[in-house]
Amino acid sequence: MSDIFPRAKRSVIMSKISGKETKPEVMVRKYLFAKGFRYRKNVKDLPGKPDIVLSKYKTVIFVNGCFWHGHTNCKKAALPTSNTQFWKEKISGNIIRDTENIYKLQNMGYKVLTVWQCELTPAGVREQTLNQLIEQITL
Repeated sequence: MSDIFPRAKRSVIMSKISGKETKPEVMVRKYLFAKGFRYRKNVKDLPGKPDIVLSKYKTVIFVNGCFWHGHTNCKKAALPTSNTQFWKEKISGNIIRDTENIYKLQNMGYKVLTVWQCELTPAGVREQTLNQLIEQITL
C-alpha cells in the first residue's frame, strides 16, 4: 500500500515529530515529581541525552517510543509497509545507538532504566509500571 500523502507533505508531517516533551515522558516526570523525586531533563553532558536524570540515585530513565526504538513483540513497533528497507535501517540504527549509550552510562556508574510507551497506555498497566519504576530507582 502506498502512502496517502505526497512525498513533500509526508516530509512536513515527519519533521513535526519531536524527541522531547512527549506525552509519555511528561507523564513519567509528573508521576516522579508527585512522589517527591527531583530530576534534570535531557542532560546533554550524558550519552544519549537521557530523558530523566536522578542525580541523587545515580539513575537515568529513557522513555522510549515503541516504534522509534524497535520495542520487540509490540504492536506499536510494526514497520510501515512502504519504504520498508529505509525503516529497517533507521530503527536498527536507533537500537544500536541506544545499546551503545546504555553501555556508556553503565560504565559511568549510572543505573539505566527504560520505560516503553506501550507500558503507559492502559491506566492499570500505567500505575503498575510507574510503581515498579519507583522500586527500581530506590533499590
